[in-house]
Amino acid sequence: MVVEVFKTNVQKEADTNYIIAVIQTQFPDYKINFDLEDCDKILRVEGIDLEPKNIIDYVNCLGYTCIKLE
Repeated sequence: MVVEVFKTNVQKEADTNYIIAVIQTQFPDYKINFDLEDCDKILRVEGIDLEPKNIIDYVNCLGYTCIKLE
């Protein structure tokens, strides 16, 4: 199992639900959650064979910033 953490510019809970739904249509086995309380508006994704670039591309296509944290 791989866990990746991303910094985003997502502000609203409704937006997080939308982003999670879109990602899960493509990757139904991933566990996805946001921490909007964190200053980096964290997106956390857990899954097998997780490709960070795919997550970044999906979030960017939805109009949000998404940067992998090291």
